[in-house]
Amino acid sequence: MKAAPIQKRTVLVTGCSSGIGEATAYYLREHGWTVFPTARKVDDLEKLRSEGFDALELDLGDSDSVQQCISAFLEKVPDGLGAVVNNAGMALPGAVEDITRAALRRQFEVNVFGLQELTNGLIPKLREQGWGRIVHVSSIYGLISAPMVGSYCASKYALEALSDAQRVELSGTGLSLSLIEPGPIVSAFRRNAAAALEENVISDDARYADGYRKEAARRKKQFKKVDFINRPPEDVAKKIFQALESSHPRRRYVITLPAHLGAFMARFVPAALMDRVMARELPQ
Repeated sequence: MKAAPIQKRTVLVTGCSSGIGEATAYYLREHGWTVFPTARKVDDLEKLRSEGFDALELDLGDSDSVQQCISAFLEKVPDGLGAVVNNAGMALPGAVEDITRAALRRQFEVNVFGLQELTNGLIPKLREQGWGRIVHVSSIYGLISAPMVGSYCASKYALEALSDAQRVELSGTGLSLSLIEPGPIVSAFRRNAAAALEENVISDDARYADGYRKEAARRKKQFKKVDFINRPPEDVAKKIFQALESSHPRRRYVITLPAHLGAFMARFVPAALMDRVMARELPQ
């Protein structure tokens, strides 16, 4: 996928309170980019600003917040917008039957609707320039679906579909759109998912209520270490950097061994066998 050269290395990176977003903000700044990170909470914004970033407030679940962020960012880059990296997101675990309509809506508001509204709000500026990069942090769960995370998988499948369509729609504009598809990354993401599970799913009526409580407690105590399987967020930051800098950015960047295995399974393993493999993930 050929893209026009970047003429101004300015980038908006969403979800920079921790994990992939924070690592990406620092990595890109160290490699010559002017980074405008976003966060929802005041404490996180103050932390980023204390580190020298011009941080912007953004809550993807709130359309007014999205529009305010777009306006504020465009005012800060009058000479050109190099890229947007859509990293912010949330995971809502739980069996599909236990996800309420309101909870499912929240999952999509953040991971799909808010992300797409932000991107669409920046595209007119990018198209006018004739250059710029769009990078979405998806997941291997955008290619394969697993039990107990169905709503999260659905949001990533939706992101993948919208991205594939929009990438083609942007043909001939000089813009590129890449998807980052990580597997297990060491971050606070799992603990945040445990909090979402407690807030939105756990009830005595839930089919897997006991399993949910055990899983939430386990995730709160769990601190994964970087190893051959679980990779640091910097590994994702490096792939994002490649997508921003390459003259021929890829459509997809798969990260971690489990993600490569999952991508292979999605293409070549029969559905019946996939079902048997995934059934092992059900709470006992």
